Amino acid sequence: MDELSLRLVPDALWEITEPLIPRFTPRPQGGGSTPVDDRAVFTAVVFVLTSGCAWRHLPPSFGVTVPTAHRRFVAWARAGVFEKLHHAVLDRLGGAGELDWSAAILDAASGPGEKGGSLTGPSPVDRGKKGSKIHVLSDANGIPLVVDVSGANAHDSTLLQSMVDAIPAVKSRRGPRRRKPGKLRADKGYDYDKYRYWLREQGIVPRIARRGIERNDRLGRYRWKIERTIAWLTGYRRLTIRYERSGEHFTAFLSLAAALTCFKKIPT
Repeated sequence: MDELSLRLVPDALWEITEPLIPRFTPRPQGGGSTPVDDRAVFTAVVFVLTSGCAWRHLPPSFGVTVPTAHRRFVAWARAGVFEKLHHAVLDRLGGAGELDWSAAILDAASGPGEKGGSLTGPSPVDRGKKGSKIHVLSDANGIPLVVDVSGANAHDSTLLQSMVDAIPAVKSRRGPRRRKPGKLRADKGYDYDKYRYWLREQGIVPRIARRGIERNDRLGRYRWKIERTIAWLTGYRRLTIRYERSGEHFTAFLSLAAALTCFKKIPT
């Protein structure tokens, strides 16, 4: 394996990923081509995410043909492999005591969608052009716990409950798995009493800025962490501009980016 491939998918990352990959099932009648190495395909997918290149520009040096890489990516996305990988990496972080459950931070950011497709909508901040919105919920230090995608016209607050409900049960250094933060911090876009009531019912203290009352700089002491997280995710160039017509495929790339972001935080 060459240096680029090892840098994209080091052995420690593949150790977590390999058990999550669906097993190859040979044809009952036999014959057919030899299955392509899963690690080579996964490395090619990570390269597409990181570089932002079109599938047709995938370098042949990975030893994977473009149709095979794309077909396997679609199958893995449908099987939830990238979301499972994100959860598996979070388990490693939780077991090492690297997650701060004292609070969670929620925010969203819009981006253009060149080709439209599912989970897109007219952007209110880009002259009504089609786009998507990335939603991120992190721990108190900005490690992404949950990611999701909606149309750019969706209001940030509409995903608050589903994002909190989607927090996975993560291993702890001691005791049972953990999935509930002590507080939820969010900006004025989430300022609705129904969400405050709902959070309290879940045993989570709402720390949501109030419109016309609280200054933005109060939340700013914490908001920079989630803004940094969104910058980490959109630093994967395939997420900077959405090229996937399928919302499922774009969400799969986002989940993979979240998994890689978390993997970089595992202590060595």
